[in-house]
Amino acid sequence: MNASDIFSSLVHERHSVRGYLSTPVPDALLHEVLMLARMAPSGANLQPGAFIAVQGDVRRELSNDLVTSWRAGAQEKEDYDYFPNPMPMILRRRQVAAAQALYGALGVARDDRAGRDAQFERNFCFFDAPVALVVTMAHGFGSGGYMDLGMSLYGLMLAAQSKGLSTCAIGALASYPSLIRQHLGLEASSHIVCGMALGYADPAAPVNTTRTTRCDLDDYFKVIG
Repeated sequence: MNASDIFSSLVHERHSVRGYLSTPVPDALLHEVLMLARMAPSGANLQPGAFIAVQGDVRRELSNDLVTSWRAGAQEKEDYDYFPNPMPMILRRRQVAAAQALYGALGVARDDRAGRDAQFERNFCFFDAPVALVVTMAHGFGSGGYMDLGMSLYGLMLAAQSKGLSTCAIGALASYPSLIRQHLGLEASSHIVCGMALGYADPAAPVNTTRTTRCDLDDYFKVIG
């Protein structure tokens, strides 16, 4: 298989995995994936963003407090705006379709609030993946910094995929930046961007059959001139 075919396979095989085996990821393999992710381009080679692996008691206590805060309906001011507000209807339809794909794979009905809440809570436990990453960005970076970090995150996902690992980005963590900074001992200038679950996918987990669609080319590409 040539390089083009390998890349195409990685792109098509990668998907968000929310069910993991307990098999540990060797430190050397994790470090290799992270170094490959950092090969992503960035403006002026600033290489924004940091990745923090959260383990042991710190991870357990962080996840417990995140779940408790979410169940209590606690709200925090996020460090950045993730979604447009208000959400345009065309984007809302994509959001709903993604939720239908996820809960459909789990057999959770639309009116099953308890089932949906139970699945959402798993975001805060990093889906029990062996590796739990918190992704941060130093205060002061503009939108370009987030664009550059996004390229690095996708590089991490593809690098992991190439090594037989799976990933899931966890945007829900951005809703509790102060709580996370407190648990990790971070300064207020360290913005919480997202989380990342990483590990070996559980082939028997129904949630891992979730697939989402992508826009048609005509929806996002045009030729002028």
